[in-house]
Amino acid sequence: MPDLSLEIALQARGLCRIAGIDEAGRGPLAGPVSAAAVILPNGFTCPGLDDSKKISALKRERLYEQLTTDPAIAWSVATADREEIDRLNILRATHLAMRRAVEGLAPLPDHCLIDGLPVRDFPLPHDGIVKGDGLSLSIAAASIIAKVTRDRIMCEIDAEFPQFGFSKHQGYGTKMHLEALRIHGPCCQHRRSFQPVAQLTLSFGDG
Repeated sequence: MPDLSLEIALQARGLCRIAGIDEAGRGPLAGPVSAAAVILPNGFTCPGLDDSKKISALKRERLYEQLTTDPAIAWSVATADREEIDRLNILRATHLAMRRAVEGLAPLPDHCLIDGLPVRDFPLPHDGIVKGDGLSLSIAAASIIAKVTRDRIMCEIDAEFPQFGFSKHQGYGTKMHLEALRIHGPCCQHRRSFQPVAQLTLSFGDG
């Protein structure tokens, strides 16, 4: 289970405000990518808090409410939309969402722990922590907030385009989603730079 060991080690170097950063939605064929930045208070504990991918949707919702209503927790969440993903590419759009999220914290953190590899040209000092959502409690908290935020956005998109079932698969390339794409063609929320959407866009026209 993740803990605060990485955060405590940085604080021992005199870095007080440590933000964990994680993203959700790099792999789907549709919708935005989201990122969250979270600063937890010293001594924070939260039984069951872990990498969002290891937790049920119901438990994620409960943890989200707990994290976002605790006045001792500083948090921010941001997105990069479908157009930005197609224009920049998914990696750069993810990093854009991360920058937006951390810049939403006030005051800014002294140091960041980012899930994955270090981010080029990131505006603040940081460490990239591979599989960090299973190691750092701050990153795990960010993973929950980013994931729940994006899932809620996909439910809103589902209401506009119910034929695709976005609320069920969140835009991932499931059998159900691919069949709906084959029948209906892409909608404005589909990532044109992703296959098989790119090929289907040519077949159906960019509508």
